[in-house]
Amino acid sequence: MPWKKTPPEIAAAFEKAKPTDPAIVSRPMFGYPSVFLNGNHFAGTFQDKIVVRVGKDPSFASAKTAKPFEPMPGRAMGGYVVVPDAVVKSPAKLREWIGEARDYAKTLPAKGARPTKAIAVNTAKTAKATKKKRS
Repeated sequence: MPWKKTPPEIAAAFEKAKPTDPAIVSRPMFGYPSVFLNGNHFAGTFQDKIVVRVGKDPSFASAKTAKPFEPMPGRAMGGYVVVPDAVVKSPAKLREWIGEARDYAKTLPAKGARPTKAIAVNTAKTAKATKKKRS
């Protein structure tokens, strides 16, 4: 089943609630708007939901009652929860949830830069050529 686009009102709420910290990078994840800190994803939209990363044992009290995030039924992404609709409708509460996710992301080790597609393709071609030479 194909994934749905994020409704404009959800995308707008997410956009308004994103932190303005210059260290935060906005880029898509699963094709949906998302935010990253030091290479670590911590919040984004997915279909008609907003999801945040709070870790496997969330210290953020409100997140303990949230549903786990499952991009596919039965396939929960550990440490991520779906922001309840009531929170999405409240800009202040949504900022708080995304802020808690950002605070969690600050505790994670930084990830290295992702290779560009051109580098990944060239690496695959080089590996293939090397394998042929060995045969």
